[in-house]
Amino acid sequence: MGTTLTNQNSIQEEIKSRLKPGKACYHLVQNLLSSSLLSKNIKIKIYRTVILPFVLYGCETWSLTLREERRLRVFENRVLRRVFGSKRDKVTGEWRKLHNEELNDLYCLPNIVRVIKSRRIIWAGHVARMGEKRGVYRVLVGKPEGKRDAGVDGRIILRWIFRK
Repeated sequence: MGTTLTNQNSIQEEIKSRLKPGKACYHLVQNLLSSSLLSKNIKIKIYRTVILPFVLYGCETWSLTLREERRLRVFENRVLRRVFGSKRDKVTGEWRKLHNEELNDLYCLPNIVRVIKSRRIIWAGHVARMGEKRGVYRVLVGKPEGKRDAGVDGRIILRWIFRK
């Protein structure tokens, strides 16, 4: 599935690249998710076992901003609206989309952001139990030692060697 790295160490491109196959998978199964022949529990299981793994691949290393959390919640709410369908308004009698609070009440499992945070905690526990010689462990608990050369104006001097 791969991971997207940027020179600014931004998670935004990684989230975009994870949502792309998630949306593609959602479009493949959207007829199942809106079918009246399947129960809501089966539809939720389809979401959690078919769509969610594409989106959450490698999420243990993500440091989410509020913007990215919102983007993930929007995706999840889109899928859940397909699963739970629309609701008839008691006052007007018209069909309307479910509000986010209603979706939260109907979907009793942890939302996508909570799943990511719990997976990060689990991953941190695995790393903490690794030996000191493992690179991941050294990144988690290590402290940089020594001083870094300041270079010109506080920047590192980049030297390019061109061979003829």
